[in-house]
Amino acid sequence: MPRELITIQVGQCGNQIGRQFWKMALDEHAKNSKDGVFDESMSTFFRNVEHGRDLAPNERIKSLRARAILVDMEEGPVAETLNGPLGELFDSSQFLTDVSGSGNNWAHGYSLYGPQYKEQLHDKLQTATELCDSLQSFFILHSMGGGTGSGLGTYILSLLEDHYPEAYRFTTAIFPSEDDDVITSPYNSMLALHQLTEHADCVLPIENEALFAKVPAQATTAQSFDDMNRIVARVLTHLTSSMRFEGSLNVDLNEITTNLVPYPKLHYLLSSLSPLAAKAPAYAHVRLSHLFGDIFRPANQLIHTNPKTHGVMLACGLLFRGNVQVSDVQSHLDKLKAEMKLIYWNQDGFKIGLCNVASLESSRNAPSVLALSNHGCIVETFERMQKRFLKLYRRKAHVHHYVEYMEPAMFDAALESNRWLIGEYAKLNDAEAHAPVVDRRQPLV
Repeated sequence: MPRELITIQVGQCGNQIGRQFWKMALDEHAKNSKDGVFDESMSTFFRNVEHGRDLAPNERIKSLRARAILVDMEEGPVAETLNGPLGELFDSSQFLTDVSGSGNNWAHGYSLYGPQYKEQLHDKLQTATELCDSLQSFFILHSMGGGTGSGLGTYILSLLEDHYPEAYRFTTAIFPSEDDDVITSPYNSMLALHQLTEHADCVLPIENEALFAKVPAQATTAQSFDDMNRIVARVLTHLTSSMRFEGSLNVDLNEITTNLVPYPKLHYLLSSLSPLAAKAPAYAHVRLSHLFGDIFRPANQLIHTNPKTHGVMLACGLLFRGNVQVSDVQSHLDKLKAEMKLIYWNQDGFKIGLCNVASLESSRNAPSVLALSNHGCIVETFERMQKRFLKLYRRKAHVHHYVEYMEPAMFDAALESNRWLIGEYAKLNDAEAHAPVVDRRQPLV
């Protein structure tokens, strides 16, 4: 039975990532398609359509439609997608736009546009879900710094919880840099984070600052953003590879939430990729030892942190693609466990996935890995967000633009939510320091 995933890309950033993601997904399935036949692996992301009706699996590919909804309160980003080479993947039932934007104001997106477009959003969601046989998850792609992605994006998240509580809600949220050119981004980020904590099942936070460090210094601005968006797209295709392709240890998205989120609201998973370079030569001579050596280096993290020296790991998923054997993974995993600070009550807290189909960049089926770790070092990100927020809020700078659309108390509620997150992760980090001595070579019984 195929398991479908509906992607909802919101705001300029979400739609730019979406373009890279859909191109990568198309290329990946084209590479692995058998004689142009639409197989079940494709149905996770796509529908096969002819004359307005969906064709059954194993028919030849006629016209593909992405399982996606494109939203922006400016027309430009969505129009660029629809008028570009990917335009045929979408029809009018799949996009929603306005013309004025959200003014880089979370409250404008959440409290004004959310209720204003609630019925249209619900209709588009209903249309998309009715075209699924076994809907498993929603993926929201959005940024935290602007108005539409942060505000309307998190409004949609609460809408999903109300109407589709059985489907998992994953969000890929791009956190702004400290030198972000949107002066109100600290407000937008903090208000959005509160909603992510309350309404998401799993959040993959990715920092712009970490992405910028991973693109060539000589690249143009446009090239830099394309490279950054491709990195995020690789995370998403890698995460879903076991849903779509065969493997000796398949990991479903429900297993991610079950195994990596021990406490419901502490659902922020750090992403890291190895190899990180998106060029084929980087994969030519990759060994499993290289992957294990690199995956928790700061240079491979998509959050600006060092999980080997800061905080404690609650749980981790290592999702491999390509030619990887479980016996080889186990031998390297024992060494990795000895290097990491693992919470004392989950010393064997690694979930392993093995997908036989290598990533697009792989040479000769060379291996690659995506690590998703629920780690206490995320507290550093929340502390940075809080510092930037308070720098504005203590002076009540720009607050009047927000209280036009929302209650002032929502600022304090968001700040309290962030302080709670910091406190909960800090308790876990401290618990490890006072834990009983455990032999890390053996799993707890």
